[in-house]
This record gives sequence, structure tokens and C-alpha cells, in this order.
Amino acid sequence: MAALDILWQPAKPRQQLILPSYNSAFQFNSAAISSSTIYYYNTTSNNYLSKWRSYPLVTVPKTTPAKVKAKLCFSSQIMQPQSSSSSGTQSSWMQDNSAYCGRAPHVGQGSGPLYSAIPTTTAQVSSVKDLYEFICEGPLINKIGLTSEKVAESIDKWLVYGSKLCRLFQLNELNLTEPQRVRIYHYYVPVFLWCEEEISHHMSAYKEGEDVPPLVIGFSAPQGCGKTTLVFALECLFRMTGRNAATISIDDFYLSAEDQAKLRESNPGNALLEFRGNAGSHDLQFSAETLTALCKLTREGQKMKLPRYDKSAYNGRGDRADPSTWPEIEGPLTVVLFEGWMLGFKPIPSEIVKAVDPQLEIVNKNLEAYYDVWDKFINSWVVIKIQDPSYVYQWRLQAEIAMRNDGKPGMSDEEVMDFVSRYLPAYKAYLPTLYSEGPSGSDPKHTLMIDIDAGRNPILGV
Repeated sequence: MAALDILWQPAKPRQQLILPSYNSAFQFNSAAISSSTIYYYNTTSNNYLSKWRSYPLVTVPKTTPAKVKAKLCFSSQIMQPQSSSSSGTQSSWMQDNSAYCGRAPHVGQGSGPLYSAIPTTTAQVSSVKDLYEFICEGPLINKIGLTSEKVAESIDKWLVYGSKLCRLFQLNELNLTEPQRVRIYHYYVPVFLWCEEEISHHMSAYKEGEDVPPLVIGFSAPQGCGKTTLVFALECLFRMTGRNAATISIDDFYLSAEDQAKLRESNPGNALLEFRGNAGSHDLQFSAETLTALCKLTREGQKMKLPRYDKSAYNGRGDRADPSTWPEIEGPLTVVLFEGWMLGFKPIPSEIVKAVDPQLEIVNKNLEAYYDVWDKFINSWVVIKIQDPSYVYQWRLQAEIAMRNDGKPGMSDEEVMDFVSRYLPAYKAYLPTLYSEGPSGSDPKHTLMIDIDAGRNPILGV
């Protein structure tokens, strides 16, 4: 939840604000039109949700490139709310994630189809241009192969995807803070567009009529950096665009409580294997069976359950959740989003491992078996890079402090240090190779490296 704090910061009032342009997703409804107002119409609940005033035309500056100007001069609305509202919420939208994907939830948790009545007169477009320029300044634009012209040509998509994410995270899209705008338009939407290109490339390798296995995208990122939130946002955008997606984590493949106890007993005194986390604490056969089954979900009617892990069982030591609680998915799958803190780690020379931490030697040996059960299934990679492994401690501490402040049980500062210390040796040993060489078997052409700062936002790589 700490990764979401940036999305919940109150916004300062803005002079000019923006709604998506008129297109197939936001359809014209003449019955609701007046010359000075706009309404969002929710077809699920049959009522008008919001009312906003439109403002006069402002000419697009002459310095705007002709191609960009042509695209930006659509019938978009620059508006201000009649009454102020919060840009976010402190409520836990993460409770029951199913409410946000795959079905039309109630207002405030992402909406069903929205229809807006657009005034027939041309409205000002200067804020659309501002957003366009902001998007082009993003650190991922060049990495994902976009130019300013391509951004202009696809600006409608950016607006629709951004609007969807604002509803998903319960943000006021008309009054975003700068950090919220960065998170959506410099991070989540660019990564989604890159994933879409990867899917298109993957599907092009198959002939019409052939069964197309889902593209498996691996997300390797340290704990606490926001990868789960990123993957959650991507899954919902995929569903919005008609892609059938499934999400799985390496956490779902941890050993059962019984087998964890056996691992602990067979490695007495090794703090790195005392609890779940490091290589050796996963059920590798179960991993391979699950990923193989997922890749075979190519036709309608095929179903399977996705395993889940209960970290709260046995006083926090954890155990595999009861299969009756596992979510069921149905084919055909388009994409599998596979995330984990140590995805892509590969064994390194023993002398380097011992220099980091002698206890890591057996972990390094265990890692030899991981490529065949995890990495070889992955077609495309997103690797989120941190500048300093100590960020993990800071992020975990932030999360625990937030929990304590909310009156929930949380680890003390000392307990946080002990918890993170069991992972830091692996970060120090394996991240340099991951960042310099990429994951085992990865293709640089299908690997997106994203540098992030201590605030969990993308930055230009060093």
C-alpha cells in the first residue's frame, strides 16, 4: 500500500483541466446537451454522475508542429468542476481487486461505459497540448520507440487510458497532482503501450487459425517498488481493451508450511532460508506445471485455477491458500503477467557469493534450477532498476509505519530491518548482473529496463 501513497496526495486546484476527446468510447448523447454544460452518463446505474462547465476556445499556438496541431485540434473539453473534490481517497481500493477488472463496478471503483454529451461548439485545447508536451518529456518515451509525432497520433488512447486509471485508483482526473500525473503518463501508460507492441509482435509469428499461446511478460522488480500496483493497472487496461490477461506472482509458488519447516530444519543457522523468500523456498515442480497449463489456455471453454498464497497463515510464516479460494480463469488467454522480486536472477561465481554473505552459497546453488521452471517461460521482460538496494528497507519501513498509523499491526523498525536483511544479500549479489546482462535467456529487443528513483517513479537511466 505504501507504493500507492503518491496516488493519494491531495491535488492543488488547477486553472485548466482536461477530459478525453470525443471518440468511440465517449459517445454523443444529444438528449443531455446544453451549450455550457457536460454530463457523464453511467449506463449501469442510469444516472448522470457529474456536471462540468466548459470554457471558451483558446487558439493552439502557431509554433505547434502542423502534424501535432492537426491531431490535437479535436473536440476535447477543457473544464473546471463546479465544486471542489478530492483527487484521491484514503479508502482501500485494493480490497477485492476483482471489483475493478472484468466487470462494471460501482462508481468510484472504475466505471462501466461512460457516455459524455459534448457541446457542439469548439472548445479550447491548450491543456491537451500541455498534456501532450508532458507525455513527450517522459523518460520512457524513447525507450519504448515513440516519437512526438507518434504520441500526437495516439493522443486519444493516452487520454482514454489515463482516464481509466484515474477511475481505477479513485483519482480526480481533472485535478491530478504532479506526482500522480507522472505515475500515470510517464509510467503506467507507456509500459502498457510497450506491452501492447510486444503482444502484437508475438501474435504476428502465428498463422491465422493457429492456436496462439499467451505472451508471458516477466516483471522483475525489488520488493516495495510498486510492481504489484503496476501489474494490477496493466491487467485492468488489458481487460478494457479486450485482452484476456492473467496475473501470477512468484509468491504464489512458495513451499507449503510443512515443506518450509523441512527446509528450515535442513539448513540450521542459515537466516536466509529460515523464512520464505530466497531461492530454495519455492515449489519448482508446481511452478512449471502451473506455467505450462497457463500457456495452454488458447481456446474458449478451457479453464484453470490460479494458485494463491496466504502470507498470514501460521502467524505470518505463510502457507498455500486453500484451492477452493483460488480465482478461476478461462481461455483464450492473450497475456500472462508474471511478477517477482527475484525473477531473472542467475547463479554467479561462488567466490563472489561468499564475499557478499557465506550463507548465500546454498541459495546460489538452488538458483541453478530456476531458469527451467520460471525464466524459460517468459517471452518479454520488464526489469525495474533501483539505484540503491537500501531503498527496499525505506519502502518497507514506510509501509509498516503507515499500517501502525492506521491502527493496524505492523512490524517495529527493528523487525523491518531483520526482515529486509534476509533479502539484501541476494540483491547485492544478483542485481548487478541482472542490470548489466539482463535476465537469463532474454532478448534485449524484448526487454524494457526502467530506472526508478526513491519515489518509485521512472527516471532517465544512468
